[in-house]
Amino acid sequence: LKVIDEEGRELPPGSKGEMVGRSPTMMSGYKNQPDKTRDMEWRDADGNLWFKMGDIGIVDEDGFVQIVGRAKDMIISGGFNIYPKDLEEILMQQPGVADAAVVGMPSERWGETPVGFVVAAPDHALELDQLLATVNAELGKTQRLSALHPIDELPRSHIGKILKTDLRAMLAETAG
Repeated sequence: LKVIDEEGRELPPGSKGEMVGRSPTMMSGYKNQPDKTRDMEWRDADGNLWFKMGDIGIVDEDGFVQIVGRAKDMIISGGFNIYPKDLEEILMQQPGVADAAVVGMPSERWGETPVGFVVAAPDHALELDQLLATVNAELGKTQRLSALHPIDELPRSHIGKILKTDLRAMLAETAG
């Protein structure tokens, strides 16, 4: 496993970026989809073929891996990369928050802006304006949430993964 930046340059150990891997047991591409296969290919300085995994992660000097998110979920706001997991962890630390997710919403000014969805814990009423102010006070200037939306339950796949595409669709409906 290695980590690369947005321009496809290999990053040193401990850096956060898109993960690429190679192994005799990895898939060799998408069946009957050569364009999609080419999009996931990456070659190192020696010309060896690696495959982009779609994960954002860190590989340390000892080879240990920490996955911090999905490349498709990364929010680019004002030229800065924002990792939703970082914001979700802060939301989940707040009293009365049972579940949370962050997605990018189109922004004319910034390209994208982070928007949060929160599920209140049983018998808790969330004061969204106060929660937003509290969370944003803990975040860096470029990471701040532009809005918080209450939701009864986050949409999940059959294996429990949050369906961020559904959350983006909900935002698009309310914006349109």
